[in-house]
Amino acid sequence: MESTPSEISSSKMFGGYNKRYKHFSPTLGCSMTFYIYFPPSPSPSHKFPVLYWLSGLSCTDENFIAKSGAQRAASTEGIVLIAPDTSPRGLNVEGEADSWDFGVGAGFYLNATQEKWKNWRMYDYVVKELPKLLSENFPQLETSKASIFGHSMGGHGALTIYLKNLDKYKSVSAFSPVANPINCPWGQKAFTNYLGPSKADWEEYDATSLVSKVRDVSATILIDQGDGDKFLPDQLLPNKFEEACSSANVPVLLRLQPGYDHSYFFIATFIDDHIHHHARALKL
Repeated sequence: MESTPSEISSSKMFGGYNKRYKHFSPTLGCSMTFYIYFPPSPSPSHKFPVLYWLSGLSCTDENFIAKSGAQRAASTEGIVLIAPDTSPRGLNVEGEADSWDFGVGAGFYLNATQEKWKNWRMYDYVVKELPKLLSENFPQLETSKASIFGHSMGGHGALTIYLKNLDKYKSVSAFSPVANPINCPWGQKAFTNYLGPSKADWEEYDATSLVSKVRDVSATILIDQGDGDKFLPDQLLPNKFEEACSSANVPVLLRLQPGYDHSYFFIATFIDDHIHHHARALKL
């Protein structure tokens, strides 16, 4: 089982390339795929900062690359985009594909502690294994200059990973994040099964809980949320996160966008703002 990534597809876009790779992940115990968008390079020795995208429930590494249109601004700004998958696949754990909001495609970017789901360690995959893999295999990437963003479950992942690793990421943003999962049905279902009954364990993966524990967040956290999103009142709860940021003196800009829903049409509309937000932080 080859842990070195092998290229499985390549398509030119805005002068750069969308390249998909496959590798065996020791962290997850299965083969994984991820996408990299490489912008055009000004010289053979040029090193690019990286921006990780974390996708939402039921997505793969392909959705963002195909639907967001992020490559245009990434090409202009000279930023590499990294899009991993959302969970382990092919492990054939009983019940892993019974529902769209848990198991396959729904890793919630945590390290599961319950034996049945012990391979669901997307937190370690995103924070530890993938950056090391990229650093060792792609010399054109300056992985020490990194930022992170995501959508829905991936917005939750981006916020929590950033808040727990301020030394590793220059900035964070999110579209329609699951911002307070300990208080919403998606989060409660996932955390009960992955982490067990302890609410203290749940809080380690809840952005609203974590923000009160951090110090010295200098870059403003950017969140875009459509006010026509059917998941807003019960599942996403960005206002809870905004209130926690205010109490902790953490800079946040929550933009409610009139009429927009939870889809990639919404993401594509505002993606350039997010790329520019991260470009400013990565180029300081």
